[in-house]
Amino acid sequence: MARHLIKSDMTIRNTKPTDVTLRMNDGEGLYLLIKPNGARWWRLDYSIGGKRKTLSIGVYPDTGLKAARDKADEARQLVAAGIDPSNVRKADKAAAEKAAEVDQRLADGLPAIDSFEAVAVEWLLKKRPGWAASQYTKIKSRLDSDVLPWLGNKPIASIKAMEVLAVLRRIEERGAINSAHQARTTIGQVLRYGVATGRLEHVVTDGLKGALEKFVSKHRAAITDPKQLGELLRAANGYTGWLVVKSAVILTVHTFLRQGELRSAEWCDIDLEAGLWNVPAEKMKMKEPHIVPLSRQAVEILAELRHLTGHGRYVFPSIRRGDSMMSENTVSMALRAMGYSKEQVNPHGFRATARTLLDEALGYRIELIEMQLAHAVKDVHGRAYNRTTFLTQRKEMMQEWADYLDKLAAGATILPFKTA
Repeated sequence: MARHLIKSDMTIRNTKPTDVTLRMNDGEGLYLLIKPNGARWWRLDYSIGGKRKTLSIGVYPDTGLKAARDKADEARQLVAAGIDPSNVRKADKAAAEKAAEVDQRLADGLPAIDSFEAVAVEWLLKKRPGWAASQYTKIKSRLDSDVLPWLGNKPIASIKAMEVLAVLRRIEERGAINSAHQARTTIGQVLRYGVATGRLEHVVTDGLKGALEKFVSKHRAAITDPKQLGELLRAANGYTGWLVVKSAVILTVHTFLRQGELRSAEWCDIDLEAGLWNVPAEKMKMKEPHIVPLSRQAVEILAELRHLTGHGRYVFPSIRRGDSMMSENTVSMALRAMGYSKEQVNPHGFRATARTLLDEALGYRIELIEMQLAHAVKDVHGRAYNRTTFLTQRKEMMQEWADYLDKLAAGATILPFKTA
């Protein structure tokens, strides 16, 4: 088929508009439309997949004769390869619009579309309803401090395994081995969500197993010898510091709550008449509230404490700021003041103390103890017990635990294993 039928740009300029649209053919589907108003548009007709299509090439004189022919040749080459140039143009336009939107979002302080940060934020929002508040806060903090500064703005589909490893190495190098492993897990979960939502093909962190230094779990120091526990209780009873701190130490032993759960206790959570402490789910690593039956001794301690802090929100307020909860290190510092090093005892270790002695000294069933520790416990059919299960038995256990602690504090000999 003949081509280059238009002799020159001069030919185009010398062709004047008429009352009807003129068509100047240049051959092989390329032509220039001259509208009555003087507008001049380049068009290319082509066939692909058995369909006749038309592609806009440009506007004359911005696109001259040579430029129009070059664009037409590029389009013809795509057609010859079985690629529709209209689809290529649409894809290029979409990419340009997306790049502009990315630039604008970054300028507005927002994460780029389909960046690791954008997908991570979406994943967090999806997971949040099923998490305890503490879990959400911990994972978001991990992302904000250790991951997003390095991976946040990167398109999630472009992230390489070595880039993730570099992020994990930074955490590892500061000695936070467990945090590095947790970060790898979190990054992997975000990437899996990206796969599930069509943002990328595969999860690159799967190839990083074994690349990090092995984490060796260190058990928190705990007293499991009844005689030594009696000595500690006597030291706690003789503590001369602030009554609120003394009460926190003793109630940690009596209730074996986690420190975060104990410190964040509010008076609205505690029913002294019913002898129940209801720990809201958002303060725990659970999806449901946790009920702590209060022994007679625990109720007496809390009743006395209410005269001191009952006018405020928190049961254990900060000594410096009454409107905030007690510092996370307060109970640990009290134990140090009592003469116990961190190698001897840790506040969290009282959970291990209770678990061991309730089993070995008082003979309670493990599942009952685990339930009181707020660990997930299932029945024989694999169904999780609800938060009120075995409340009567747990009340009995917590009262016997308190009586046992009193006897140890009084210097009693080790009680025999409970048989009834």
